[in-house]
Amino acid sequence: IMDCCGLLTLQKEPVPLKSIEVELEVRDHVATVVSTLNYENKEDKPLEAVFVFPLPGDAAVCHFSAQIGQTQIVAEVKEKQKAREEYDDALSSGQQAFLLEESDESPDIFSLRVGSLPPAESASIRLEYVTELAVQADDGLRFCLPGVLNPRYQPQGSEGAGVQVTSVPASLVPYSLSFSARVSSPRPISKVESNCSLDPLQYLNTDQTQATVKLAAGHKFDRDVELLIYYKDAHQPTAVVEAGQASAEPGSLMGDPVVMVSLYPEFPQSVMSSTASCGEFVFLVDRSGSMDCATNNTEQQETRISSAKDTLLLLLKSLPMGCYFNIYSFGSSYEHIFPKSVEYGEKTMEEALKKVEQMKADLGGTEILEPLKHIYSQPCIPTQPRQLFVFTDGEVGNTKEVIDLVKKNSGSHRCFSFGIGEGASSALINGMAKEGGGHAQFITGTDRMQPKVMQSLRFALQPAVEDVSVTWDLPKGSTVTVLSPPITTIFQGKRSLIYAQLTGQVGTASSHSEQSLLAGHPSENQLHFSLRPAEDTGLIVHRLAARTLICLLEMEAENNEEKEEVKKKVVQLSVQSGVSSSFTAFIAVNKDNNKEIQGPLLHRDIPTLPDEEFPPAKKPPRDPLLQLVSLQKASGCWLLDPALAAALGKTNEEVEKSNSEVWATILALIWLHGFKMDAKDEWELLAAKAVSWLSAQKAPSVTECVEAGNILLGCSVQKTALGL
Repeated sequence: IMDCCGLLTLQKEPVPLKSIEVELEVRDHVATVVSTLNYENKEDKPLEAVFVFPLPGDAAVCHFSAQIGQTQIVAEVKEKQKAREEYDDALSSGQQAFLLEESDESPDIFSLRVGSLPPAESASIRLEYVTELAVQADDGLRFCLPGVLNPRYQPQGSEGAGVQVTSVPASLVPYSLSFSARVSSPRPISKVESNCSLDPLQYLNTDQTQATVKLAAGHKFDRDVELLIYYKDAHQPTAVVEAGQASAEPGSLMGDPVVMVSLYPEFPQSVMSSTASCGEFVFLVDRSGSMDCATNNTEQQETRISSAKDTLLLLLKSLPMGCYFNIYSFGSSYEHIFPKSVEYGEKTMEEALKKVEQMKADLGGTEILEPLKHIYSQPCIPTQPRQLFVFTDGEVGNTKEVIDLVKKNSGSHRCFSFGIGEGASSALINGMAKEGGGHAQFITGTDRMQPKVMQSLRFALQPAVEDVSVTWDLPKGSTVTVLSPPITTIFQGKRSLIYAQLTGQVGTASSHSEQSLLAGHPSENQLHFSLRPAEDTGLIVHRLAARTLICLLEMEAENNEEKEEVKKKVVQLSVQSGVSSSFTAFIAVNKDNNKEIQGPLLHRDIPTLPDEEFPPAKKPPRDPLLQLVSLQKASGCWLLDPALAAALGKTNEEVEKSNSEVWATILALIWLHGFKMDAKDEWELLAAKAVSWLSAQKAPSVTECVEAGNILLGCSVQKTALGL
């Protein structure tokens, strides 16, 4: 797969892609992406090229057109087999044709056959898609321009020949990128950040609800392009009402107005502090060969597997006493530390940590289906809700099968997923979390894995929200049809989008409320909004609503007797909305081209953005924070011993004192608060465990210990700040 030779001519001439332009239009929580790809055939023969490119897993392609010389071709959505036949007919009669379809195995790979390009002719292809933006831990909305496509690993015996992906070093990439974004929301935009350099943010109005931003020149194609958008009052629910398409049939999804409601609740502190202290925590860690790559492209490189091991250390130290846990690791085969989940305590924690320490990225490919089947086959433990944490660099070829398995078991567990490194499959990571009622996180660039994983552990420890119900209060003569699947789980820090079709009298005000039971406390969220559609909003909400419905129907088609009936419905909706599905494809044929194209056809793969070869990572020195954490006991306390003294940077004599465990634990807490506040996300849960251990000891000398500890460590941390 990593064969660069097939990309260039014998004279090392560049491949025919010249440039890429991208415009992003963000409306509150959703976005339209308009991209233009410019090609040129520099050969003296006609050329059939295939461009395979990645899209976010929940994206909906909604426009595809091509300009060849003076001719404009616009694609139509047709049933897949029909589209393929038309494409082959056009080519064999010498016409130009373009075909765009989803890969059957993984929804985030689209393959584009640009058909036959005459010598010295240029072609530009315009592709639009709509997508929902993911919410980050800090309330930012993340947009990632799919760039790096890691080689997909195809498990043995899996259906589908798999899409072959080729890759070259960045220095040889002969094309350029321009990227700009326009953001609008009912709320003011507080800032926009990126992992690439941006030109400054320009506000377009005084209330700062609209702004534009651009990627600075000189992009090197060595990473994903990521934008983070922050709104003020992020937790207020919002509604965007969009008018139907005038040309569409009234009463159809595209003809009626559609509303998108976003819910991103904050729960009362009193309820949140009653953190659940039970649960069965199952950690599933990727140990395929690619986990030996560096986590990011910085000096002092740490490998993905070593980050995962450090993260497991923090997780194991942060688990509550009395819960159950197990650790699985997988590659081409899988292993588990215990035959079944065991109760968490000092002995089991130490045994697990010893095994984690020995983990290497030595299990071959990435086959996640079998270990998942094994985990789900274990009976659940009464009163211990199952929480699954999956870590992978997301290079699997059977994404749909994996997501379906998670969905089938969604009643009995929550699934939290982590995509590691540039190019983790967003379809896999988002799909597992979405179907498993959990949360997805991506660790790219210079991100540290630990804070993101600890945030998900906080979600997993949150009390469960039950009995979520949504009611609509509409004016007389209006009805609402909800298109989204029912919301079954809500976390603090997790956003839900609801799409609904509005029929009848539209234009007056309406309200929507969502009720739930949180750890036994009823809670209600109300939102009043006008049903009058916003002016000129395009069809972004309609298309995402269509995509939502298409996904639901596709799932239904897979487990249904009347598969053909459901498939018909999907094709019909897909053709009406112009949104692609797994049963349809875009086909464009240049019909007014009478000249037949002369000469034999060449087939050439165009490189997707590159996966550079990284030098093997050097082993960085042990992080002092992890050194201290590794000494904590399962109960939450630390022991006074030479290892602790060394971790605190002191000699054994300096830390000697009676009532040693209380003293040692207070010293560790002061050191964390005094020197590691920037990493508080990572140690907050294990510090809370230490504080509750201390409270249970009822030690008389806490105040003196805190004073003496501050003097010894040269800190000034207040006893109250420690939570004592």
